[in-house]
Amino acid sequence: MSDLRDPALYDALLLLSFGGPEGPDDVVPFLANVTRGRGIPEERLKEVGKHYFLFGGVSPINGQNRALLDALRKDFADHGPDLPVYWGNRNWAPYLTDTLREMVTAGHRRIAVLATSAYASYSGCRQYRENLAESLAVLEAEGLPVPRVDKLRHYFNHPGFVEPMTEGVLAALAGLPEDIAAGAHLAFTTHSIPTAAADTSGPEEAHGDGGAYVAQHLDVARVIVDAVRERTGIEYPWQLVYQSRSGAPHIPWLEPDICDHLEAVHGAGAPAVVMVPIGFVSDHMEVLYDLDTEATAKAAELGLPVRRSPTVGADPRFAAAVRELVMERTATERGRAVERCALGALGPGHDLCPVGCCPARTPKPAAAGADSPFA
Repeated sequence: MSDLRDPALYDALLLLSFGGPEGPDDVVPFLANVTRGRGIPEERLKEVGKHYFLFGGVSPINGQNRALLDALRKDFADHGPDLPVYWGNRNWAPYLTDTLREMVTAGHRRIAVLATSAYASYSGCRQYRENLAESLAVLEAEGLPVPRVDKLRHYFNHPGFVEPMTEGVLAALAGLPEDIAAGAHLAFTTHSIPTAAADTSGPEEAHGDGGAYVAQHLDVARVIVDAVRERTGIEYPWQLVYQSRSGAPHIPWLEPDICDHLEAVHGAGAPAVVMVPIGFVSDHMEVLYDLDTEATAKAAELGLPVRRSPTVGADPRFAAAVRELVMERTATERGRAVERCALGALGPGHDLCPVGCCPARTPKPAAAGADSPFA
């Protein structure tokens, strides 16, 4: 994309993430933010927060976002355009509204937004767009300029996201004892969501059994399996499985759970499993607890050797991919033809979320889409 290094259409990049507690005193207030409006009592929040208390009340996501910020700033400074990069969260400091206020006060009016969720779903895309709309409405009510915000397209199949994960799988396989590595199974994991949310994920034409959410994960898993086969000569058995379910028992969520899957493949004679968290950008709490703690303990109980491959995190190739996505969107907004990088069968995603894409049960205004109240 070197031919696109002319003056940027965008004057800043916003890293938009979930947020997490930075110490024990933050855990319950953080969870109260996450569950706001559901009427969950404080005692229940303390119970839910036990995962965080096991790690000193500190979520790894904030440190990982700081590392990604550093990687993005270095990549933009080295390759251009040298955009300032800001960070705002949905549920903890630095809060999105505060960050946007800081950005407009600094004079930024056209902002590219990278959400730390690579796939289509309500919680991974539409809800972030709702958060943006809420924050923009606050700025408008305060009499501040309302910037144009453009959320970058889903990057689940961008080479800069997929290739580091492929290398991580190869390294995890190499870490298994030689006599069992060739027969290992690959368990591609992602966050479970209600089946109703999965079925309506992505544009309306993608709605159906599992929607775009499941289709996108399956496509990435297939790309990684094929790449591993090309490097090793082995077609490893694999399955897409789920983790981190948090909903009411009577509501159907995507299955099988990773721990149930480990029991099943162990019973079927699998000599080892590599857990591949393709649904996550960084090794945050869901990875640290649900895989490294809970699933690993289940495997030990079964006597099943397991390894866990890393997420992409602040890999320089991912930082470069983000820069390419910004430059790609810049060219598209200017009406210029541009190569849109994507691996697998699904191709590159849309720039502008259409009406009906990942709908919420209770409709709310959402920015950065065809139905945005902010042009």
